[in-house]
Order: sequence, then C-alpha cells, then structure tokens
Amino acid sequence: MPANDTIRVHIPLTVRKRGGRPRILPPRDIETSDPPPGQDPRVLRAIGRAWAWRQRMERGEVTTIADLAAEEGLSDRYVSRLLRLAWLSPEVLERLVVRREPCAISLYDLCFVASLPWDEQQARVFD
Repeated sequence: MPANDTIRVHIPLTVRKRGGRPRILPPRDIETSDPPPGQDPRVLRAIGRAWAWRQRMERGEVTTIADLAAEEGLSDRYVSRLLRLAWLSPEVLERLVVRREPCAISLYDLCFVASLPWDEQQARVFD
C-alpha cells in the first residue's frame, strides 16, 4: 500500500457578493494592506454614460431614445434603463462619484432606484 503524500491546507475564506460579483474576503484576524473596497468602475462608467446621453438629448443632437440607441448600437430598453441614472439625487451622486462609496445594490437595481423620490434614494442605495 503506497504512502499518502497528500497535504491538505485549510484557508478560512468568506465569499460575499458585492454589486452582483463574488468577492473573496480573508479571515477577520488577518490584516491586509488592501485599501477598503471602492466604487465598482462599471457603476461610474454607467453614470458618466447616462449624463452624456442626457446632455446630447438636451442639446438636441438626438431627439428620441430610439435614435440614441441606434447611434450607440444598443437596444432601446438598455439605453432607456441606463438613462435613468442621470436623474439620481445629488446626494447619491456625490457619494458614488466623488467619495467613491460602494453601493449596496447592483447596477441594474440602481437604475430603478433612480425613479424614486430623491429623499428615498440614499437609503435604498447605501443601506
């Protein structure tokens, strides 16, 4: 009977979803030199895109969402949903863009939160 040369190493890691993406967290008793998690770059890119689209519509470069979607090569539904981010409350935008705080919901859900009254948005995005 051959000798068992297998070594097993147990590393207690935690898998947690943040923004719809799994993230592996080290054990609490281990100090890491990583900075605290910041904003997901996809959220920042989507907000910037929504604001650019809004400005194009306000300047009259495009008249409808269908025209905008056709120029961007995207579906009408996607552009319509993402465009809502241009109407997030100023407080939420400041925390997301300036302070780079991570939001507690996915980008998809953030688009629907933008249609809520401004006083309700902050609690939904960060709590």
